[in-house]
Amino acid sequence: MIAYIEGKLVEKTPTYAVIDCAGVGYMIHISLNTFSKIKDIEKCKLFIHFAIKEDAHTLYGFYDEYERKIFRLLISVSGVGASTARMILSSLNSDEIQIAIKSGDVATLRKVKGIGEKSAQRIIVDLKDKMDKDVVLKDFSSSLQNNFKNEAISALVLLGFNKNIAEKAIEKATKTMDINNLKLETIIKEALKIL
Repeated sequence: MIAYIEGKLVEKTPTYAVIDCAGVGYMIHISLNTFSKIKDIEKCKLFIHFAIKEDAHTLYGFYDEYERKIFRLLISVSGVGASTARMILSSLNSDEIQIAIKSGDVATLRKVKGIGEKSAQRIIVDLKDKMDKDVVLKDFSSSLQNNFKNEAISALVLLGFNKNIAEKAIEKATKTMDINNLKLETIIKEALKIL
């Protein structure tokens, strides 16, 4: 099993990178998120998922272990292959995927090319519990909370409130809220009471 490959980046495109490691050039399939993180560097380390099939041995590379773990969770879902998982990771970042799955957001997953209603629902159903059990993900609660906070601040600014005042009201409103039952509408309503 190959855990990672580190070396000189001799070629990089939005879909693959070639890393020269001890005189051997490894062609590694990557997501757009990984490409955006490596496009300006010459030497890099990519975490590898090595897929072996009857007709091909393929390397998939990720900028960090977090993205690789999300990839591996995605390919564990029936009907989601490596290409589809890479497409999801190219359309959404790891945090957005996690938030969509944990909050049951089918619409966000359906924005990915090739993911329909049933596939999105299957991903959510299959992975929701795995994400609870696996300690492989970044701090979900802070990611989700920050996502909702930013949306709530934007909504309050659109309603005519000053951004700094809106931020303080949102911060105060979310202090006592249960992160597991967090809803955007509730945050905005609580913040409006404070304002």
